[in-house]
Amino acid sequence: MAQHRTTESDKSLLDHHTEKHFTAGEIVRDIIIGVSDGLTVPFALAAGLSGTNVSSSIVLTAGIAEVAAGAISMGLGGYLAAKSEADHYVRELRREQEEIITVPDTEAAEVAEILSGYGIQPHEYRPVVNALRKNPKAWLDFMMKFELGLEKPDPKRAVYSALTIAIAYIIGGLVPLIPYMFIPIATKAMVASAILTLIALLIFGYTKGRFTGNKPIRSALQTALIGAIASAAAFGMAKAVQG
Repeated sequence: MAQHRTTESDKSLLDHHTEKHFTAGEIVRDIIIGVSDGLTVPFALAAGLSGTNVSSSIVLTAGIAEVAAGAISMGLGGYLAAKSEADHYVRELRREQEEIITVPDTEAAEVAEILSGYGIQPHEYRPVVNALRKNPKAWLDFMMKFELGLEKPDPKRAVYSALTIAIAYIIGGLVPLIPYMFIPIATKAMVASAILTLIALLIFGYTKGRFTGNKPIRSALQTALIGAIASAAAFGMAKAVQG
């Protein structure tokens, strides 16, 4: 009876407690990858072409083509990466499941070792080990999370990752190209593109900092600096190739 009351009390506490944790880390990571690459690569391409005395329309055409190709390439890369993670999880799940069946004592000893690593004494973790041995599914989940550090991936993660990265790349990639839509002289459009890209990097970095819990101002400056260095490096290589 006392145990039942304790369980009800714990449930009541959990019902009235809401933890505010940020749980969209994978989506934010994909957006960061897409937008950061989208802001830097098309800018470097457009800036490199602007130095060859071509019109803004040609730069814009080449830039849009690069954004399209880049979005497909980045999206495919995101899909394959997420698919590889899912395949790895399935392989390890099957291996761990087989070990629980074939060498249960060894796996139970591993559970004890894991729990002892948290400072739990033998007389405290033995009931937990025995309880897990009676529940193979819970035992398997425990080993996947605490021994291998693997969380079950979302079955749709690969598709979501591909779409998120691709869309983020397109959004980021169009920003440096906007001036070329309105300024016919490519060299003048390049200056406007550089300013607009820098502003976009600052805004993007600030927003990223707010979502990830970092200092927004520091994140903005850091993102702008890294983006500027990456753009300058890509622009320098483009100019070197042009001779």
